[in-house]
Amino acid sequence: MAFCVNNKSVSLSRYIAFRYVSAGKSSHLVSFMSAISIFGLALGLAILVIVLSVMNGFDKEMRQSVLGIVPHITVSSEENLSAARWQEIRSNIARNASVTSIAPVIQAIGVAATGDSNKGVVINGIDAAQESESSALNRFMRSGSLDALEGNRWGIVLGQTLANRLGVGLGDRIDLFSTSISINPITPLATFKGFDVVGIYRVGAEELDGNLVMINLAAARSLFRLRSPYNALHIRTVDVLQAETARQDMLGDLQGDLHSESWVATLGAIYENIQFSRGIISFMLWLLIAVAAFNLVVGLIMIVRDKRGDIAILRTLGTSPTTIYRIFVWQGCFIGLMGIAIGVLLGVLGALYVSQFAAFFESSFSIQLLNAQVYPIDFLPSELRFADVFSVASGVLILSLLATIYPARRAAAIQPAEALRHE
Repeated sequence: MAFCVNNKSVSLSRYIAFRYVSAGKSSHLVSFMSAISIFGLALGLAILVIVLSVMNGFDKEMRQSVLGIVPHITVSSEENLSAARWQEIRSNIARNASVTSIAPVIQAIGVAATGDSNKGVVINGIDAAQESESSALNRFMRSGSLDALEGNRWGIVLGQTLANRLGVGLGDRIDLFSTSISINPITPLATFKGFDVVGIYRVGAEELDGNLVMINLAAARSLFRLRSPYNALHIRTVDVLQAETARQDMLGDLQGDLHSESWVATLGAIYENIQFSRGIISFMLWLLIAVAAFNLVVGLIMIVRDKRGDIAILRTLGTSPTTIYRIFVWQGCFIGLMGIAIGVLLGVLGALYVSQFAAFFESSFSIQLLNAQVYPIDFLPSELRFADVFSVASGVLILSLLATIYPARRAAAIQPAEALRHE
């Protein structure tokens, strides 16, 4: 059966369903229930898209920022290995197909100090040229550069948090104390050397910004009085998530005087918590959308009760139960599509601007939403993925269609005589 509107043939069921959804003063109940259902679906969808975008942002920052600087695998030795031995180790590691770069490093614990403050730090003596090629640190430099270490043997690069604590800026001087002790006839003396600040970076992770400093490889060898050319290798792999697997593959070549460790040992728990939180939060938000779908079921049932008279008249005029069924399926579909359209719009806008809103909220109320001592970064990241938007929108549409089945079947089962008798 068809109905003619503006000389265009439109399905009767679709036309009546659209009239019910867009009903104004003619039916306050229908309008109210439709609005509530649309609002519930839109709100649940928008929140889910925003949360998924934030979790995607955390994942991206972990991979590209924190894990772009932290070595994927570290191979170290406490022995003074010869240059030939280290070259043999590098050759063995390079045979692994998953390895993309190998950088020599001297890593040790020390103390950074100025006249006003001091702080225990991790000191990395690096080859600046190789580090620039394999690490993403240059992207996070606030002042100076990592390459400046090549031209200044006694230069140092440190994080913004550590620079603030020590009260230093570019060009200022810092003393680095090593754990080596100079023995003389009178008293043991600490080994230290003054360094010029040639670069300050900010990643947003407390572990890096507040605890890590980088100096020239030759300066580190002098400071720590090493006979070996270096004491560790920083290795980067094709896939950061497969770093532990790559380390296991290398174990046969890393025996005796060598120790290996992947980023999973230090940051793996944080990354797994992010993934676990994503799953739990997504599940809870899908429950919220399921509640909105249940609300759609209740709303359609109330609309069916309100429209019993209309249904009876349509049945009396010869409309089949199938057409009545389709009316309310189409109505649920229209409500779902409107909720999806509004939810996608709000979700996309929220995902695009949630970082700016969080920064504005922090500056306005002088609070910090993410503490860098607890979380791997100290800002709220966001990365919108249209695959997430599509999957969420598709899921909401399916739930909306499923929610229409029971109310539509009840509407189709209404008998005209019984419905008119109660009008």
